[in-house]
Amino acid sequence: MSHHPSEALRRPAAPDESARANRVWWDAEARDYYAEHGRFLGDADCVWGPERLREADARLLGDLRGRQVLEIGAGAGQCARWVRAVGGQVVATDLSAGMVGQGRAIDAVRAREERVPFVQCDGRALAFPDDTFDIVFTAYGVIPFVADSELVMREAARVLRPGGRFVFSTTHPFRWAFPDDPGPGGLTVRHSYFDRTPYVEQDGAGRTTYVEHHRTLGDRVREIAAAGLRLVDVVEPEWPSGHEQPWGGWSPLRGRLIPGTAIFVCRLD
Repeated sequence: MSHHPSEALRRPAAPDESARANRVWWDAEARDYYAEHGRFLGDADCVWGPERLREADARLLGDLRGRQVLEIGAGAGQCARWVRAVGGQVVATDLSAGMVGQGRAIDAVRAREERVPFVQCDGRALAFPDDTFDIVFTAYGVIPFVADSELVMREAARVLRPGGRFVFSTTHPFRWAFPDDPGPGGLTVRHSYFDRTPYVEQDGAGRTTYVEHHRTLGDRVREIAAAGLRLVDVVEPEWPSGHEQPWGGWSPLRGRLIPGTAIFVCRLD
């Protein structure tokens, strides 16, 4: 959040409206986002969120060697490159042509073996056959930006093989009740946790330019179950000592008191 719009408010936002606004926003933002956060993320590393929990340490995806892996909402493909480097066969997808282009720009200056195939597609309608992948994952991609995240869960389950794993990180639902403020102002509840009205940014003409959607923890569990997935774990990374770099509303002050990220680890039995 906090992208200096003409107006920011809580109001309904339909699925197509949300997708259109966020695709345009990320297309325009891709280069600046990489300039601001590229060093933190690394070009070939997998970081689950602003707390800097790395997959190399967390091992939430399981053994990746020789596995067929899909990253959705991949942005510039940083995680996908890491997966490839440790032996996974990976495809990266994103709704935004700008983010896909940024990923290809990074690949253009890297060693050939570290390049990953990119596909531009919507995480709610994946362009792959059933039972294609052993692992599907996303680090802060897709889930918080769509009105119909239950479709994302269903699509992940569809393209997974039996025994496969779906792992996603997103803003911790608890954060919805607090202002998006890294300072002391972000420690006081201002909204109802149970109010699922989206956060919307719009321009001076009232056109939607950015949307984030909220679901409670219970909502997420029900979405996962309805897709035929089994929830294995919910990881809530603590803010580590020595990490002083804020990211938007995420900060050492808040991160040591309230959770900022939730990582859901699911399995298709």
